[in-house]
Amino acid sequence: MPGFELFGEKERAQVNDVLESGVLMRYGFDGMRNGHWKTVELEKAISGRMKVKHTQLVSSGTSALTIALASAGIGAGDEVIMPTFTFVASFESIIALGAVPVLVNIDDTLTLDPKKVEAAITSKTKVVMPVHMCGSMAQLKELKQICTKHNLLLLEDACQAIGGSYNGKPLGSYGDLGCFSFDYVKTITCGEGGAIITNNDKYAVHADHYSDHGHDHTGKDRGAEAHPFLGYNYRISELNAAVGLAQIQRLDEFLLIQKKNYTVLRKAIENIPGVSMRRVPDGGEENYSFLSFFMPDEATTREVHKALSENGVDGCFYWFDNNWHYIKKWDHLKDLKSLGKLPEEVINGLPDYHSQDFGQSDHWLGRTISVLIKLSWTEEEVKARAQKMKSVLNACCVGA
Repeated sequence: MPGFELFGEKERAQVNDVLESGVLMRYGFDGMRNGHWKTVELEKAISGRMKVKHTQLVSSGTSALTIALASAGIGAGDEVIMPTFTFVASFESIIALGAVPVLVNIDDTLTLDPKKVEAAITSKTKVVMPVHMCGSMAQLKELKQICTKHNLLLLEDACQAIGGSYNGKPLGSYGDLGCFSFDYVKTITCGEGGAIITNNDKYAVHADHYSDHGHDHTGKDRGAEAHPFLGYNYRISELNAAVGLAQIQRLDEFLLIQKKNYTVLRKAIENIPGVSMRRVPDGGEENYSFLSFFMPDEATTREVHKALSENGVDGCFYWFDNNWHYIKKWDHLKDLKSLGKLPEEVINGLPDYHSQDFGQSDHWLGRTISVLIKLSWTEEEVKARAQKMKSVLNACCVGA
C-alpha cells in the first residue's frame, strides 16, 4: 500500500488507450472510443473479484458511501450507526443526505463493538455501517445477526480493506452493500475513485441512476434518457478507470507483497513483553496494509511512537491524536460547523458529542500504533525496519 508505488507499463498502456481515443467520459461517444469502455471493464472486473452481481464505479469513496445510502432510501432523520474510529467521510456521507451519524465505541478489533451497536439502536436506526479500518474487519457475523434481528441494513465501509476476507467472502460483499475507495493512497488506486458493490438489483439500479444526475441510461443517447428521480454528478472518468483496471489485475500481487512485509515486521515485535496485537475476528484475513499493535498504556504508546519516528521508522500512525480519523478532534462535527444551514433533522438529531462518553474507544486507540506496509520496500529495507522497530520496542518496554 499504496498501489501507486508500483505504477508501470500496465497502467500506462490502459491510460494510453483512453488518450488515443480522446474520450474521457464513461458515457456516450460510442463511435470515437475505439471499443474502449474502461469503466465498464473495471466494474466487471471488480464484480468478478468480489463475487457480487453488481458494481457501480463513482468518483470517490466518499461518494460511494453517499450513493450506497441513498440507493437504499436513507434520508432525512434516519440514524446510521458508525464507529468513533474511521475517516471523516463516514459521517460526511451520512449528513449529506440529512441523516444522523450515531457514533459507537470500538473494541480491540479497532472496529465497532457489537454490544455497543445493539445498545445504540432506536426506532430511527436504519443502517449499521462498520468501517474495516487499517486493513482488517469488523465482527461481521455478530453485526449481521443484529441487523437481521432489528431489520437493519448492513453497509460495509471497506475503503481501507480491499482484498481482505471474512469467512471466505471478500470484504464489502458480506453486507447488503459495500464500498471501496481508490484514492491515491489506497492498496489499488485510480488516482481518485470509488465503488459500490451489491447483490441487490434495486440498489444497483438506484446507484447507477443516482450517480449520473438521475439518468436512467435506457435511451439510445443521453438526450433520450429519462429522469426517474433526482440525482447528482458522482461519475468517474475513463482516465481514472483505466488506471484502476490495470491495478485491479494486480491486486493479488500487491496483497502477497503486503503480507510478506507485514509478516516480517510482526514476527520481529509480537513476542516483546508489553506488546499485544490487534484482534482479527475468527474467520477473517486482513489485507495486510497496516500492522496495528497495542502498548500497555497511553504514556508508553506516545514514547514508542516518538522513538520510532526519531529512529527513522516512517509511516507510523498514532491515531489518537489524528484529526482525520478519530472523534477526539472532530470539532467540526461536534459543533456542526458548515458553510450552509444543515437540515433540522441533523441539528435536532445529533447527540452532544462533546459530553458523550467514549472512554472505551480512548482505551484502545490511546494505546494503538499502526505501521503502514509499503509495496516498494526491498527485502533489505524490510529487515532493517524490523530490526529498528524491535530495538525501539525493547528499549521502551523491556528497558523501562
